[in-house]
Amino acid sequence: MSLARACRMALGLVVLAIPTVVLASPSGVNGHVEVVNTHAPVTGARIELREAQRVTTTNANGDFSLDNVPAGSYTLVIKAPGQRALERRITVQENMPAVENVVMGDVTTLGEVDVLAAATSDELARAQQQQAPNMIFVQPAAAIERLPDVNAGEAVRRLPGVSLESDTGEGRFVNIRGLDADLNSTTFDGVRMMPSNVATPAGGGRAVAFDSIPAGLVGSLTVTNTNMPDQDAEALGGTIEITSKQMPKDKDQFIDLQLGTGLENLRDTPIRNYEMTGGLRFGPNANYKPFTVLGTVNYYEDHRAIDDVEAGYVDQQGAGVPDKAFAALDQRYYNYHRTRHGYGVEFDFQPDDDNKWFARYFDAGYTERKSRDNLIFNFAGAPVADPNNPNGLIDDATYQRANQHEKEMIDSRVAMIGGQNDFHSWRTDYHLAMSIGSYNMPYNYNSNFVNGSPNPGNPDGSGQAIVAYDNITRPNYPSYSIVQGQNPANPSGYTLSDFSNGTEHDHDQEYNLGDNVTVPAHWFSTSTDEFLKFGVNARLRSRHNSQDNFDYNPPAYALSDLVQGGPITYYDNHYDIGPLINPEQIIGLFNNNPSAFVENTANDYLADLQSYGRDRENIFAGYAEYQFQPVDKLSILGGVRYEATRARYEGLNIVTSNGNLVSFSPNIIQRNYGNVFPSFQVKYSFQPDMIGRVVYSKTIARPGFQQVTPSTQVDDVNDVVSQGNPSLKPTYSDNIDASFEYYLPEGGLAYAGFFDKELTNYIVPLASIQTINNPVGILDVFAPGTLVTFSSYENISSAFARGLQLAYVDRFRWLPGALSGLGINTNFTYVDSRIQIHPGVYSMLPSTSRDTANVGFTYEYRGLRLDLGAYYESKNIFALGGPLYTNADGTPSSIYADQYSSARTSLDFGANYAFNDTFSVYFGAKNLTNTKLRFTETSNNGRPIQREFYDQTFTAGVRIHL
Repeated sequence: MSLARACRMALGLVVLAIPTVVLASPSGVNGHVEVVNTHAPVTGARIELREAQRVTTTNANGDFSLDNVPAGSYTLVIKAPGQRALERRITVQENMPAVENVVMGDVTTLGEVDVLAAATSDELARAQQQQAPNMIFVQPAAAIERLPDVNAGEAVRRLPGVSLESDTGEGRFVNIRGLDADLNSTTFDGVRMMPSNVATPAGGGRAVAFDSIPAGLVGSLTVTNTNMPDQDAEALGGTIEITSKQMPKDKDQFIDLQLGTGLENLRDTPIRNYEMTGGLRFGPNANYKPFTVLGTVNYYEDHRAIDDVEAGYVDQQGAGVPDKAFAALDQRYYNYHRTRHGYGVEFDFQPDDDNKWFARYFDAGYTERKSRDNLIFNFAGAPVADPNNPNGLIDDATYQRANQHEKEMIDSRVAMIGGQNDFHSWRTDYHLAMSIGSYNMPYNYNSNFVNGSPNPGNPDGSGQAIVAYDNITRPNYPSYSIVQGQNPANPSGYTLSDFSNGTEHDHDQEYNLGDNVTVPAHWFSTSTDEFLKFGVNARLRSRHNSQDNFDYNPPAYALSDLVQGGPITYYDNHYDIGPLINPEQIIGLFNNNPSAFVENTANDYLADLQSYGRDRENIFAGYAEYQFQPVDKLSILGGVRYEATRARYEGLNIVTSNGNLVSFSPNIIQRNYGNVFPSFQVKYSFQPDMIGRVVYSKTIARPGFQQVTPSTQVDDVNDVVSQGNPSLKPTYSDNIDASFEYYLPEGGLAYAGFFDKELTNYIVPLASIQTINNPVGILDVFAPGTLVTFSSYENISSAFARGLQLAYVDRFRWLPGALSGLGINTNFTYVDSRIQIHPGVYSMLPSTSRDTANVGFTYEYRGLRLDLGAYYESKNIFALGGPLYTNADGTPSSIYADQYSSARTSLDFGANYAFNDTFSVYFGAKNLTNTKLRFTETSNNGRPIQREFYDQTFTAGVRIHL
């Protein structure tokens, strides 16, 4: 399948090469030209072979032929009546015809570009971006498969303006142009996707976890930077549209098959990867096939391992405790087993070019089993200087061993029926859909062992040890030695002190229905592309969260009887954590003798109540937009959207005394409001391939469910009151965007864009310390004069995010010989944002990286394709904290214990060799740089609180296209 230069088409020409049977003659050029939607032949298209000075036209069947062309390289120029010429480079070989087939598609008042996601290319995706009235970036499936990106999040980060939050070695949450994932939206075939997990980076519970969506399920990814009125306004940073794979217009049947395997080398664990997509167009006879069925299946299994070290600091410098004194050091050894699935089916009925109806269902997610072993040092927090090491400290410590044995299932589903009808004087499209995001944890066993072996060196004979450590010389690899006491990696002396299990179920569901009507307009006699579009939409959402907790006081089983295998040395051979704990054996002891495990039922009941959540949120919308072209080069789209929010949030007021439940009561609030969202988008074509845009739009982000909840939890043990804020207002953004775009041959692009987002009512955490002199109501568990920390959320009046986006994509076909296969694909995003995070302290918005960049080098020549992709994300603030310590005079420090995600640079490699149009082999190497995920306390890189790594992932396999 070869491709023409789509970006050279004016007024929406779309070019896609398709295989067609033609009669060939030696040393010639033959081909066929037809219309994409109807397959109608294009008659009278002018065909020129420039260097040979040969010209012909297509016949009534759309065929053309140029015979007796000498071998060599030529420029083929194709010009359909009334359209701008297209150019492509071709090679004619001795005694072998060159076959060049072209599919053209017009963009008319009532017909849009038909993006063929299953068979799209860089050129077709770039044409979609060029022709769009708003600002978008598109990543087609053909580009996604070039690098070993496992899920949709890792694939979409290659686009400008996107940064990625990672977890367990994979991309999970996507931020757009400096705004965190809770403030953006994700759609699948135009239907809004629901979050599959209530835990999100900013705590809003609205972000979609992209690691549940296999990259192989995706037909294309589109990042919308400027919303149009016909799109949901809930997209403060932008919208990511995931388009499913579709039936190629030029085929009546096809099968794409991928069979792969691989290795993750941290533990030398295997990978299995299988993908298949197939479609069939059929009907009562060979000339009438109105029915189409398409199915896709994806399966990806891995056994990812993670080496992790996490630290906690005492942070009592004001009381004379040395800086960076450890409160705890936690060595974590992870083994995961994840099976990711994705499957979908679509059935279409299109009796003619004017009518189409469809039904679709897609399911994506994963099942994961996790095993985590911990060796934890709990320090006394009163260290003294190490006389043998100027950077060292010595402190008392106790040891703890722990294991977590968990299974979780994450799932995203979209079911949809709809249709579109073109009555020529007007057109309508409509849909009814259901979207579900769910998280299920059937078990979560946790076993904790404490070391109680007597230590003769301690006067009281306790199991306390004396440990010397140094976390300054090499902060990423803190060292320690046992001055006195038992080797912590030795399982003897540890006994089981706590055993627990838990289940969780979170369900977020939305019904979505809408109808859109497009009518040609003739209000401007000079306009060549004028229409009015209006419609209505309703989103009816419900969500609930629940947990069942079971915590037991177990018998004091010896750890030495519950381990498996030999000692484990990990983290680049820096740490010994001893033999691994055998969770199955502990669970067996519990199942065989449950009466020996005494449940703490009161605490479990309290924990169940604290996890409760139940909400309803319905959005009713209507919009109208008008697009016209007053002069030849100027296109304008303006319109307005109205959204009415009708919400019901439900929570619990929970009061405890001395850690015991005193009372709980339901608390329900209603929130109703309406908003108007204008949009005005101007597009000017300086030349057919050179475009400028200026856009104004307004968007919204509704408060997160954990932020707006009416729940209150009163904790008199820690003197804390945690509560949501039902009075929170949504965050609004007035957006100004401008861009200059130059479209180059073969999907190339030179792009420069500017954006300014002025935010109103941005939501931030709020913490205050108050003296309770007259405790009444739910606060009566506090004694008069108690200092209580109140934790909640509040709106701040204003914030902003401004930035610059640059992109350059090109193929260097002008280079001689094999060098003509070189290409580059690079982009850079700079964001400047500002928010007051503490009194008098300003920072970037949470999760905002100032710099994000992709640098990709490509090589494609005679069936060989090589891709090297680098991704960079600068440091960002991940979570806000309180004052780092209290000064000697009792005042808080001016330094805050905010958590930062460190800068990351990763490098991936992909290779593919196509023996022919049917069979190819591929190889991928992911994370060649062994990029670490590191979080620090404050922005100081010398204060790591978490640092984990995964080593490399290698994959290989075959691809078959039938």
